[in-house]
Amino acid sequence: METIFFNRDHHLRNGWWMLIFIGFVAAVGFAFVPVGRGLKHLGFPGHWLQPVPFIISLLATWACTRLRKEPLSSVGFHLDQRWLKELAWGTLLGMGVMLAAAGMTWASGGVRFELDPARSLKTLSYGFYVFLFVGLFEENLFRGFLFQRLLDGTGVWVAQFVLALFFASAHWGNPGMHGATKIWATINISLAAVLLGLAYLRTRSLALPIGLHLGWNWTQGSVLGFGVSGNSGKAGWIHPLFQGKAEWLTGGTFGLEASVFGVVAVLIGIALLWKWKGSIGVPAAAQAAGSSDPKST
Repeated sequence: METIFFNRDHHLRNGWWMLIFIGFVAAVGFAFVPVGRGLKHLGFPGHWLQPVPFIISLLATWACTRLRKEPLSSVGFHLDQRWLKELAWGTLLGMGVMLAAAGMTWASGGVRFELDPARSLKTLSYGFYVFLFVGLFEENLFRGFLFQRLLDGTGVWVAQFVLALFFASAHWGNPGMHGATKIWATINISLAAVLLGLAYLRTRSLALPIGLHLGWNWTQGSVLGFGVSGNSGKAGWIHPLFQGKAEWLTGGTFGLEASVFGVVAVLIGIALLWKWKGSIGVPAAAQAAGSSDPKST
C-alpha cells in the first residue's frame, strides 16, 4: 500500500530523500561556520578552506547513503582506474569546449589574445587547485545524490530540466548577471547542466562531470584569462583584449558563458556525448530513455 511517505515497495519516496539531503547539507554547513571562523582567526590561509564546501556536501551525501545502507561509491565515487581515466577525459573535453568558444570569438573579431605579463606556473597551478574543488563540490551537489534521486523518481527528461533550471538559478546572484548577459548566461549554464547530466548518464559516475567542470572553468579563467561565471580571479596565462563587440558575442567580463559562441560550443559537447554510447555497457538510447517509476517520487 502506497502512502505519502512510502512507495509500493515500502521504500521512502525519493522526494523525501531529497529533502533529507538538503537538510543534512544545511546542518553540516551550519556546523562548519564556527570551524571556518576559528581557523581564520588562528591565521590559516584562505586557500586552505577551499575544500570545505565539497567536504560539507560529501558528508551530507555519506549520511544519506548510510541511511539507505548503500556505499558512498554508489553516488559516483568508485575511485578506480576507470574513474581516473574518465576524470582525465572529462577535463580534456571541458578544455576543448572552452577553447572552441574562445576560437570562435577570436575568429569573429570579438577578441584578440596576448600573453599576460603576470603569468606564472604558480598561478596556473593554484587555479587548477581552486577549480578542482569547485568541480568536486558543484558536481557532487548537482549531479550527485540530489540529481540521482530525482532521476530515479521522475526519469531523465524531468530530472535534466529541473536541475538545469536549478543550476542556472544558482548563478543568478553572480556579478554581471543582468540584461542580455543574464539571458545568454542562463541559456549557456542551463545547457552546461544538461551536458554535465549527460556525462553522468553515460558513465553512472561523477568522474566525467567533475573533469568537464574542472577543464571548463580552469581553461576559461586560469588559461585564457576570462571571467568565470562573472567572477574574475587572478591573472590568466593569456590575457583577452576585447575589440568593442557586443557582450552577447564575447561574453564580456562575465566570461565566455555569456556569449553566443559559448552556447554553440556547449551544444557541440552535448552532441558528442549524445553520440557516445557510454562506458557502462548500456546502449545510449536506453540510458536516455528514462529510469524508474515516477510514482516512487
